[in-house]
Amino acid sequence: MLSEHGNSVCEPGRRPIVPGGTGAAPYPWILTLDIRGLPHRWVTWQAACHYYALDMVAWTIGDSQFLFTGGICRATGLRSEITANSIIAIKGRALRASTLHQVPPLNNRELFHRDRQLCAYCGDSYSGSALTRDHVVPVSQGGRDVWMNVVTACRPCNQRKSNRTPEQARMALLYAPYVPNKAEYLILCNRNILVDQMDFLARHLPRQSRLHMP
Repeated sequence: MLSEHGNSVCEPGRRPIVPGGTGAAPYPWILTLDIRGLPHRWVTWQAACHYYALDMVAWTIGDSQFLFTGGICRATGLRSEITANSIIAIKGRALRASTLHQVPPLNNRELFHRDRQLCAYCGDSYSGSALTRDHVVPVSQGGRDVWMNVVTACRPCNQRKSNRTPEQARMALLYAPYVPNKAEYLILCNRNILVDQMDFLARHLPRQSRLHMP
């Protein structure tokens, strides 16, 4: 199933997972929050189980749960189990509110996702292999390699623009660059987001995010 943002979305539910076993069901990344509910980062199921085992999970939300089974306890003869929620808040972790607006690292994969894989000059949609990172103000003219100075461009448009600004090349920008916040970046860098995780992160998106587009 695909979400409206192009991310693969798993349906909620409680599924058993036997780590290392054959035929184990696929498992998603777990979304961690700080103690106040600010999105923090994605972690693996192993890291999530570590938090649960150390009693570091303060509270949980979301509709999805995953049952992880381990080895047999010699004393009881019972198999160990941990049920992990899809969204967990970690004890003792209180991020500053400004953390949500910290500038995330820039790379092509997340840039192309930010721009919905649309060329900023011709407006056509392309696969990632046909796209490039274009500097609105070229580096040769003092432009910086930052979110606010880069857009997605197809290879022909990038070659046509060359080392010129859009004004110099007479190529109008169809959309403006912007800096994604932490919540948007978490969406951009995970292509298998659960429905409840997507709903939670969407509530923290900046107003100018292109992920609001239908």
